[in-house]
Amino acid sequence: MAVRGSFVREALLPMIRLALPVIAAELGWMSMGVVDTVMVGPLGAAALGGTGIGSVLFVAVGVFGMGLLLGMDTTVSQAFGAGKRAQCDQWLVAGLWVAVLVTPPLAAVLYLMQLALPSFGFHPQVLPHVQAYFPVVALSLPPLLLYAALRRYLQALSRVGVIAFTLVSANLVNVLVNWVLIYGIGPFPELGVVGAAWATVLSRLYMVAVLATAAWRLHRGESLPRMSLALPVERVRRLLTLGLPAAAHLTFEVGVFSAVTAIAGQLEPDALAAHNIALNIASVVFMVPLGISAAAAVLVGQHVGAGDAAGARRAGWAAILVALAFMGSSAVAFLVAPGGFIRLYTREIAVIAIGSQLLGVAAAFQLFDGLQVTTTGALRGLGETRVPMVISLVGYWVSGLPLAWWLCFKAGYGVIGLWLGLAASLFFVGTCLLCLWRVRIGQAVRGVAALTVTST
Repeated sequence: MAVRGSFVREALLPMIRLALPVIAAELGWMSMGVVDTVMVGPLGAAALGGTGIGSVLFVAVGVFGMGLLLGMDTTVSQAFGAGKRAQCDQWLVAGLWVAVLVTPPLAAVLYLMQLALPSFGFHPQVLPHVQAYFPVVALSLPPLLLYAALRRYLQALSRVGVIAFTLVSANLVNVLVNWVLIYGIGPFPELGVVGAAWATVLSRLYMVAVLATAAWRLHRGESLPRMSLALPVERVRRLLTLGLPAAAHLTFEVGVFSAVTAIAGQLEPDALAAHNIALNIASVVFMVPLGISAAAAVLVGQHVGAGDAAGARRAGWAAILVALAFMGSSAVAFLVAPGGFIRLYTREIAVIAIGSQLLGVAAAFQLFDGLQVTTTGALRGLGETRVPMVISLVGYWVSGLPLAWWLCFKAGYGVIGLWLGLAASLFFVGTCLLCLWRVRIGQAVRGVAALTVTST
């Protein structure tokens, strides 16, 4: 009993306290795309499907850029745990430089995707809406990357309240601008799906402004005004060394959902709309374990920086337990009342019927989805990002996506087959990453692996 009480007091409660505002931040970021999709719903299934595809395609690229900054979870949290506050500030500068440097090549990728949209085989009723939404929402890439750098810095310092406030308030901005621009309220023209895209752009600019102000106020009169803003080549290289595998892992996962969405774009509008709605719902739920994962990376990293491997182990297992408890609850909800979730988006009977089946499949993979993302965060706190990348490549792209395509078109399961393939890949990845976490944290506790990865 004393051991359990110690675990709850020293690991579980600190994890929950840090995770809650981070979860709010993740939900706030994700809900922008959800709000766009919901608010264009009255325009019809084709508009809803086109907006969903445009959002998912952008996220596939944007998530890679944000993933490149995940190395800040390791470097800033470990420096903070070691009491080296000045190093935290230097890693912030490096993160901002990474955001600036990767923007042009990623913008080029978005432009090439825009040119290639007609060749993706989207349904003729859906393609015009994708072409209208995607180029505008792509303009939000630079502020999204700057926001990511500022957020990871503040988060690693356990300054998560301002992040939650920023995302909640940004969503209010998004809702208001969506309402005005989609339907042409007052003197503003009716822009439809284009208005939804502009609302997201403006909301992300707002996010950068708020977090930049918070970072400045945190350092007002301290180190920031005296800190060099010159390009820190070695630190940028270190962040990319950690961030590239983490970004690849995240992109492999998000990218396979984007690929499945692109495949679903070849199906009838009802099936595509159901896919986008179910994916929106599953993605919103996924933000909770994603927030827990970020908290795990911070707390594990802080313990590592302090030389406390046992504390890192407790923090990682606490995160895994919290994530599994939540995802188990969401699985039950998807099984018990799937139609109620779908009706939040649409009243079309055919879409509700298909979407309810898809949420049934989602219920089957909830535990493994939560497991894979949470263990990834805990491993990132240890500085382990390469092996998870390989596991995700094999699980999602070598096996999962081909299976999804075969089940959809060859086995005749349609959009349900796409989701069954995703479920199989999540089973594989989640199980492998849990085994990897057990091995790596065991090595750390026994002193076999070097604990800290930050440099002076």
